[in-house]
Amino acid sequence: MPLVQHSKLPTFSRLRDAGHEVLSLDRATHQDIRELHIGFLNMMPDAALQATERQFIRLVGGCNRIAQFYVYPFSLDGLPRSAETLAYIEQYYSCFDELKESGLDALIITGANVATPNLEDEPFWEPLMQVVDWARGNVASTLCSCLATHAVLKRFYGIDREPLPEKRWGVFDHRIAYPGHPLLRGINTRFDVPHSRYNDISREQFEKAGLKVLVESAEGGVHMAVSPDHFRAIFFQGHPEYDINSLFKEYKREVLLYLAGERTEPPPFPLHYFPHAGQAAAARFLRRAGQALAEGQAIPGFIEEELAPLLDNTWGDTGRSIISNWLGLVYQLTNLDRTLQYMEGVDRDDPLGMKAAANPKPNRNRNQTEKP
Repeated sequence: MPLVQHSKLPTFSRLRDAGHEVLSLDRATHQDIRELHIGFLNMMPDAALQATERQFIRLVGGCNRIAQFYVYPFSLDGLPRSAETLAYIEQYYSCFDELKESGLDALIITGANVATPNLEDEPFWEPLMQVVDWARGNVASTLCSCLATHAVLKRFYGIDREPLPEKRWGVFDHRIAYPGHPLLRGINTRFDVPHSRYNDISREQFEKAGLKVLVESAEGGVHMAVSPDHFRAIFFQGHPEYDINSLFKEYKREVLLYLAGERTEPPPFPLHYFPHAGQAAAARFLRRAGQALAEGQAIPGFIEEELAPLLDNTWGDTGRSIISNWLGLVYQLTNLDRTLQYMEGVDRDDPLGMKAAANPKPNRNRNQTEKP
């Protein structure tokens, strides 16, 4: 929670000038304090639905311990679902029409699996657009992850994602590209973020549309950007919500597809994720499995117990800090009435006051450091 400048102590002004969050006494005394209500649009396929739900709700729950957070998962028509998953959604998830009526302070939208090159041809496109169109004028800030980022950028900015030559898969070194932005307050200037995607939106595409790039990697590309107003839409291309073993599970799935004959080559290792000992263990497993297949024997069990202790999570703390900053800003700006977007006096086209003030200058040089 922010400091309040309740006296003329010079340190308060110096901290604010350095980018720290300090409220004026007038703003603090007129601020409405209550719980936050956060929508969570989960578009992930059945196999990942509950894991993704847990990952994002854990990120929210890892924020400051003063505010109370109510998280409302919901999903969309047009997504292929099993009867079991539909029953789960019916039992535990909210209805979007009811959430619209009661109002939300913030919204998180996950990625999704797609079946067509053109996102607008996906059966979930229109239901998704109904959500994002409503959120744009009714929610203080919307955080978009992965495919949701690509869909919203297509909808509002006409940006088409570009296919990558090969899957961008691994844990990549990132640097802050926009020092001083409130969403990045107090985080390390250099940190890791997992990526797992086949398509990309480049810095040039973001900037041409007037969006602000906040975090990027020389190897992994842009991870985080914001809408031109700096706050109403937050865009992630990486996955700070991932568990320590999320990429490991993806790798295991691809290995099993290869052994079943559904891949022609063994999958590459996720970059910068397996240590040398882990790569050696995976290579030994592939040799044993290949030999077993050649001899008509059963494939040995996968080596979770051997690999899991070798993995490191090098992104979790930074991910939680960014989400904490995001929800802290929502907390300050949202209206006591959940059906209204902002508290009285907040400019919806400049909610953070960054256009009126001198904007921090983007750092175009510091983000070129490769992972050692």
